[in-house]
Amino acid sequence: MRLDDDECRRRLGGARHGYLATAGPDGGPHVVPVTFALVGTRAAPEIVTAVDHKPKTTTALRRLRNLVAEPRTSVLADRYDDDWARLWWVRADGVGAVDEPGPGREAALDALAARYPQYRDHRPTGPVIRVRVRRWIGWAAGPPDG
Repeated sequence: MRLDDDECRRRLGGARHGYLATAGPDGGPHVVPVTFALVGTRAAPEIVTAVDHKPKTTTALRRLRNLVAEPRTSVLADRYDDDWARLWWVRADGVGAVDEPGPGREAALDALAARYPQYRDHRPTGPVIRVRVRRWIGWAAGPPDG
């Protein structure tokens, strides 16, 4: 069944991780797993994620370069279960940007630290990505189950 915006927001907001999809200058897709927080208001929802301390091969990450070249992006969260009556997915399509240092960036890091204990002890020092959600799309095999 198709999910309405409120149910999409509820399910995505409760997911522990998701996938950030960007496209490079050549249009090629790039998808990476991310931790995230849903912030903002119902009328102006945003998803924030940060480049954290986990090892990376470079600090010039493709997802950051992609957002500069093409800011349209999506965040996907889902639930897989062997009981297919419990399957669901939600995609938030929006416009992404890399946050500049300042109060907005700090608020994003606070939201991430509130969700993930690892960030309370070791706040991300890398760039913060902010996705302004423009459209929710979601599907579930059955009714909400928490």
